[in-house]
Amino acid sequence: MKGLLNKKLLACLVGIIACVAVVAFIVSGGKKKETVSFQTARVERGNIQNSITATGTIEPVTSVTVGTQVSGIVSRLYVDYNSVVKKGQVIAELDRTNLISELNAQKASLSTAQSQLNYQEANHNRYKTLYEKGLVSADEYENARLTWQQAKNQVATARESVQRAQTNLGYATITSPIDGVVLYKAVEEGQTVAASFNTPELFTIAKDLTDMRVIADIDEADIGGVKEGQRVSFTVDAFPDDHFEGRVTQVRQQATTESNVVTYEVVISAPNNDLKLKPGLTANVTIFTLEKNDVLTVPAKALRFMPVEAILDKGQTIADVEAPQKVWTLEGNTFKAYAVETGTTNGLMTEIVSGIAEGTEVLTDFEISGGDMPQNEQAGNPFMPRPRGNRNQQNQQKK
Repeated sequence: MKGLLNKKLLACLVGIIACVAVVAFIVSGGKKKETVSFQTARVERGNIQNSITATGTIEPVTSVTVGTQVSGIVSRLYVDYNSVVKKGQVIAELDRTNLISELNAQKASLSTAQSQLNYQEANHNRYKTLYEKGLVSADEYENARLTWQQAKNQVATARESVQRAQTNLGYATITSPIDGVVLYKAVEEGQTVAASFNTPELFTIAKDLTDMRVIADIDEADIGGVKEGQRVSFTVDAFPDDHFEGRVTQVRQQATTESNVVTYEVVISAPNNDLKLKPGLTANVTIFTLEKNDVLTVPAKALRFMPVEAILDKGQTIADVEAPQKVWTLEGNTFKAYAVETGTTNGLMTEIVSGIAEGTEVLTDFEISGGDMPQNEQAGNPFMPRPRGNRNQQNQQKK
């Protein structure tokens, strides 16, 4: 019986303590004291940039594939990889035995045709004299004249055959078409090349390795912002600590589709005076599609900031203005709005054309701490919806 009374007494004491705690909570307003802190940024001069990234391949601006128009055995090679060559320099020779034989045969055919022409010309002249004296018929004279004309045509054909054989013999000597450097060699001495259906590749020569370019593949979502003349910075894995500069020189219209991804080729200049860049290297490209230097800027979130009644301390007021774009300052106990004209933005920083002086501290965000306000209202998240407009509109929303 005594234990039961003790338990009842303990339950009563716990109830009294709980009631006192509830009353104290209600009297204190049911929440902790809240403090509001503000983040600010200075209106100052800076650079606004926007860029896209891509990968590309480094290649010479001009490269020529050297081949041969005649078949034969490679008898001599005069250059190797990385050889520096001049335009017209002999770089290889093919065996000429068959080509010389072909030329001699065509010359013999020309000689035969010329002899036949001489005979037919004399025969034509003889028939012409007899015809004029009435000793042969007109038909016989016309046949002699026709045979003479055919002999002339055969001589012309034989002369062209000789010229073709002479040209083919000249093709046995391979010369460089440009000044440059040999990048690739596809044959060795003693190798047979056949030019029956296409031109065999013998060498690839780059014109000038100090003037390179990058062919970058730009995604269709980014190609709209790429223009000729834009500045480009790129790196290569071979020299990770070096940054190379270039310019967009061409935006090609031809699209390439691979795995349902559409890309466009963009040509970027790549000066290579120190010869660090080598053909075939992969370039990690950054194209600056937007660049404005030395302009007044503020963080873009400053244009989204809006003071609300809930964050005002006692005695603080709001001095709003009607404007599509504005920034706010805290001057004493007054939140003051400034109508501004904005220019370029990259999403993080925005250009201020006019409306506020350089060096002014503007509000960008606020944070409420120490109270029971929900989390999404304590932090000044720029992606959360905020009330906008004048103070009367805010009061109506509050009501």
